Amino acid sequence: MQAHTSSSSGGALRAAVLAAALAAAPLASQAGVTIAVPGSEAYLSLDYALQLWSQGQSYTSATDNGNTWDNYIRRNRLTFSGQYNDYVGFYAQIEAGNDGKGGNEDRSTYFRDAYVTFDYSDAVRVIAGRFKNGFSRENNEACLEPLTLDRSGISYTPFAGTRDNGVALWGNLADARLQYRIVLADGREGDVVPKKKPRVTGRVHWSLLDPESDYGYRGTYLGTRRVLTFGAAVDWQADVAYADAAARSDIVDYRAWTVDVFGELPTRWGSFTGSAAYFDYDTGDAISRAPDASLPANSQLKAYYLKGGYLLPQKVGPGRLQFYGRRDHADYAVADGALDHDTTGVGAHYYVDGQRLKLTVDYSRTTFDRPSASNAALQDNWQTTLGLQLLF
Repeated sequence: MQAHTSSSSGGALRAAVLAAALAAAPLASQAGVTIAVPGSEAYLSLDYALQLWSQGQSYTSATDNGNTWDNYIRRNRLTFSGQYNDYVGFYAQIEAGNDGKGGNEDRSTYFRDAYVTFDYSDAVRVIAGRFKNGFSRENNEACLEPLTLDRSGISYTPFAGTRDNGVALWGNLADARLQYRIVLADGREGDVVPKKKPRVTGRVHWSLLDPESDYGYRGTYLGTRRVLTFGAAVDWQADVAYADAAARSDIVDYRAWTVDVFGELPTRWGSFTGSAAYFDYDTGDAISRAPDASLPANSQLKAYYLKGGYLLPQKVGPGRLQFYGRRDHADYAVADGALDHDTTGVGAHYYVDGQRLKLTVDYSRTTFDRPSASNAALQDNWQTTLGLQLLF
């Protein structure tokens, strides 16, 4: 998203807008081609992103604990973004991800994001359309610029997935040290919802060192910034489910909150990155009663993650090498505790050309508090992934 600029000259304004677009080049998602519209301050940027994964895991399916190896396209995206004028911008992203995963070679293509932005000033900005919900830091970290292989499922809210349809008011205050965001969105929808109410999300963060002024975050800045940011958010929607679906009674609300911290410190010995977050999702313990079958298990969840990374100070061959580790813990409210688990992962990124061309190797192990006797997916397991990312 572009900041508001001003100029008394149309030519100077166009130059400033294009300069702002080029200045954003370190963002991997803006690595493509920018086309200026003659006679206007408008421009269009085209970007392409591809992630290929080769992944092995210690179970084939819920009913088969035999090892499996799968090659698939994790992400496959074409992005259109730019400015209509000095105030109004746009962003649209076409996705055809997970193609080939589990033998499914016919994944659908769809618009993952599609929204319009209005930037009156750095303190007053608006997003309208389909975009990432603003609740958790990790969900708002660019999936093409993570610290680890990918996000953890605990950072996704129970309803509407990673994106939602709505409008957000957000901005930066105090020289971009303080950021706020307020989002009104659809949240949970459908016949199972007792009364359709809006979803309300609020988030703030405070940056003590270099500011993080974008709506989206990065999982690592590859040693280009000194960052220490603390964040907190709440998420709420009234009347999302019946605790007794058959009797259509005992209506419950959804409430969630999170706190998080992110830091990155470049030194002459290398760059050190750390991140942590705690999540609490609550729907009145409806999941342990008799709700509709589509109420997700993470509608009643307490969880946290810890992440750390180290980027070597010098090149290794033509690129740079970064090591990372992760620990996730999740406690669900289902009566038998079968979903409660810990996941520990380690890995490394080799940046041939920053995020634009990189290789990743990742190993993770999941252990369950009460492993299932019959479901291989709910037994202790491991997963190894080799990843290739190319951005243009």
